[in-house]
Amino acid sequence: MGTIEKKVQELERKRVDIKARLAEVGDLRPGSLVERYRRCGKAGCHCAREGAEGHGPSWSLTREVAGKTVTRVLPADAVARTREQIAEHRRFRGLTRELVEVSEDLCDARLAREGESAIPEDGEKGGSRTSSARRSRRKPRG
Repeated sequence: MGTIEKKVQELERKRVDIKARLAEVGDLRPGSLVERYRRCGKAGCHCAREGAEGHGPSWSLTREVAGKTVTRVLPADAVARTREQIAEHRRFRGLTRELVEVSEDLCDARLAREGESAIPEDGEKGGSRTSSARRSRRKPRG
């Protein structure tokens, strides 16, 4: 068995392993958990004293939705569960990134096995004799 064939089989095993780990992903949630303390503004309150933390903590989950930052206040009893969900989301993203990398390597190895030219490595760019700069035609004003 050739080295390319061994590489293909190894990459296929890696892909099966990653897919199995993806199937184990639990509840997930994107975003960042933020702990906040605030001052109420009352002069006689304990939060107005020098060095006081303020009222809190209050917890919020912040994430991006359709290009906008969305913040959601969470009850204190949901913080531990939310931390686990955020960690699971990070694990999911890592696994999907790994799956894409392995899949891309597998595609390249299969091309090499079939004798086709694989995608050139960095620094081995092919060039064309013509300029790639686009030229736009100016429209006459009228």
